[in-house]
Amino acid sequence: MIPADWTPHRRDDGELLGWIRPEGGHWVAIDLLGHAASDAGEWLDAEEALESRGLAWLADIWMLERDAGEALQVKVVEVAPGRDGEAGRVVVQTDDFGAIDIPVKQYQLPWPSPLALRPRRSGETGASPFG
Repeated sequence: MIPADWTPHRRDDGELLGWIRPEGGHWVAIDLLGHAASDAGEWLDAEEALESRGLAWLADIWMLERDAGEALQVKVVEVAPGRDGEAGRVVVQTDDFGAIDIPVKQYQLPWPSPLALRPRRSGETGASPFG
């Protein structure tokens, strides 16, 4: 659930980019996954951090770390921070590599997203979710 002191920040078209939250006498940008997207600083710096980040980063390939130390290659398919006391969620699914005949598996994660969900490193590939 979004804390009451977080202020939504939207693009000119109204699309939510994240939030800005107070930290002492400064402000921190929070991305849609619920993580800091800037250091504490001025309000305009927090806005700029969200504006420059945009939304395209959500469409990137991500890695979901599994218990056995393996990581699955996934895509973010839903981000729902939660409202009115309900818990939020982040839904990811295994990468289908653009094919229509590859089965995908979905995983529902809590919001803010856990550290087990992370951006893919350059050249990294993931394990198959089907063994």
